[in-house]
Amino acid sequence: MEQLKLVLIGGGTGLSVLARGLKNFPVDITTIVTVADDGGSTGKIRNQMDIPAPGDIRNVIAALSDAEPTIQQLFNYRFNENQVEGHAIGNLLIAAMTNITDDFGHAVKELSKVLNIKGRVIPSTNKSVSLNAEMEDGEIVAGESTIPTKNKQIKRVFLEPEDAEPMDEAIKALEEADLIVLGPGSLYTSVISNLCVKGIGNAVVDSQATKLYVSNIMTQPGETDGYTTVDHINAIHNHVKAPFLDFVICTTREMDPKIMKRYEREQSQPVKYSPEDIKALGVKVIEGNNLVQISKNDHVRHNTKALAQTIYEIALQEISTIQYNPDQDK
Repeated sequence: MEQLKLVLIGGGTGLSVLARGLKNFPVDITTIVTVADDGGSTGKIRNQMDIPAPGDIRNVIAALSDAEPTIQQLFNYRFNENQVEGHAIGNLLIAAMTNITDDFGHAVKELSKVLNIKGRVIPSTNKSVSLNAEMEDGEIVAGESTIPTKNKQIKRVFLEPEDAEPMDEAIKALEEADLIVLGPGSLYTSVISNLCVKGIGNAVVDSQATKLYVSNIMTQPGETDGYTTVDHINAIHNHVKAPFLDFVICTTREMDPKIMKRYEREQSQPVKYSPEDIKALGVKVIEGNNLVQISKNDHVRHNTKALAQTIYEIALQEISTIQYNPDQDK
C-alpha cells in the first residue's frame, strides 16, 4: 500500500515538534521550511555567507533523524556565546556543506542523508531572503526578529527580494500531496513567510490535497495580540488571496490559572475560537483536550504524540474509507 503523502509547512519549534511526532507513522513526510530567520547564530551565518537561514532547517532535520542520539545531540549542540560566537554545530555544518556543494538546497539533502532522516526537508527557497512587514499604520518593518518588537498590528508580510523562487521539489511535493499541514508555529514569521515565496502560495491553493491548519495555543506578543483562530485563518487566506483551508485543529483544554498569570505578564493569552464563526468560513473544526502539554518550565506546548495521531487520522479519513471520530480525543 502506498503511503499517504503529507507536506508540513512552517518553521521554528512548532514544525519540528510535529515532524517528530509524525515520523512514527506510516506516512511519506515532506517539510517545507522557512529560511528568513535573522536572529542568533542562524542570522550571523546568513548575513556573513549570504545563504538562506539554516536554523529552522537544522531543527527539522534533527527532529526527523533516525541517527544515534549522540549524533542528534551533536547536530543541535550550541557553543556558549563566547565560544565560536555561540553557533550551533548543525548551523556550521549546513554552512560548510553549502560551501562544499555551492548550493544550499543540495547541502540540506546531503546532511539529511548523514542524519538518516525519515522524510525530506526542503527550504522554501534557495535564496537568502528577509521577511518584512507592513503595519496597519503604514510603517514598513525590515527583518523577522524586528517585527514583533514594534507591538503594532500587522497588515501583511512579504519577502525581500519578492521574486525569490521556490525549490522545484517543494512545488512538486505540494502537487502530489494528500494532506498539507500548516503550523503550528508563529503565524506570520513561521507559517505565512513560506506562502510569501513566489509560487508556493499558489501551489498550496491549487493542490488537490486536503489542507489543514494547526491553530496556535497562545497568542504571540507583538505578532498576534488579541487574535482569534478566525483571525489566524483570515490572515493566511488574505496572503494568498483565496480561501483554501479545509480543517483547523483547536484545543479545548482549560489552562491552569497559575500558568496563565505568567503568560499574562508576558502579554500572551489563549487563542480564543468560536466553532460557529470558523464553520462560517467553510472550515471544519477538530477539537481535543489532550492536544496540550505543559513543559517542565511551565510553558504551554502542543502534545507531540496526540497532535500527530489526530493529523494522521484526519489524513486517513480524507484519503481512505476509515471513519474518523473527532470526539475520541476529548
